[in-house]
Amino acid sequence: MVRQRGLPEGWYPESDEGVRRLCEAWSARYPLSRKACACVAPHAGWSFSGRLACAAVGSLACGDAALTVVVVGGHLPPHGGTYAAGDESYATPLGELPADSELLSFLRDRMAIRGEPHGDNSVEVQLPFVKYHFPKASALWLRVAPSQEALVLGAALFDAQKGLGRTIHVVGSTDLTHYGPGYRFSPQGSGPAAVQWVTEVSDRKMIEALLAMEAESALSLSGSERSACSAGAAVAALTFARLSGVRSGRLIDHFTSFDLHPSDSFVGYAGIAYPR
Repeated sequence: MVRQRGLPEGWYPESDEGVRRLCEAWSARYPLSRKACACVAPHAGWSFSGRLACAAVGSLACGDAALTVVVVGGHLPPHGGTYAAGDESYATPLGELPADSELLSFLRDRMAIRGEPHGDNSVEVQLPFVKYHFPKASALWLRVAPSQEALVLGAALFDAQKGLGRTIHVVGSTDLTHYGPGYRFSPQGSGPAAVQWVTEVSDRKMIEALLAMEAESALSLSGSERSACSAGAAVAALTFARLSGVRSGRLIDHFTSFDLHPSDSFVGYAGIAYPR
């Protein structure tokens, strides 16, 4: 059972060559010390946030043969629970990523996990980056709601490292403020003032919570102030990192889709690494 690509070519390239060309260019743009055990990566199409997602995944430590990279996505309501793709592998333009079925069984013994019946961009867009940076690693496709369940998932992933005797990295796939009429959220109107508010206030509050590894604040901001999409994914990643001994995150970069394609409706993106 191979989970096939579900997104059209506009989201990310279809060919091995196309993926490698972009990843090589973006990795040169963001040279990072690969010491992180978890990260937060945005999940728009690659033309928007691909360079930042590539850098975030590329910040994860390498060199361990027994490695599983867990990609946690979202797009769930607060009571949406946790989902997992039960496939044996995931298709990418660089070849198949084998799924860590043993890790999934470990998690299912500790929490309720539903089967993932359909694709989701928040996970799928990250998989080629995982295959590029970690060609020999296994992976696991998960999604979690922006709720306390995200903390439970992060803790269970931490416990799995010792329980299964392997290294685990966690990618929290999360976008920031979705602003404008296209998202029915325009508290600051439109124009330069709105862009400034998203960049310096709404996004900034969420970024500061994630850097400080304040899980409860991140969940609250995503719900009451709409400062993030799929915040549960970021919270699962930072919970895993905190239990692994990380004390603060490192901001790789932050920008919005307005910076690339000005529009009344735009989205914020941040890349964050959690280095040991």
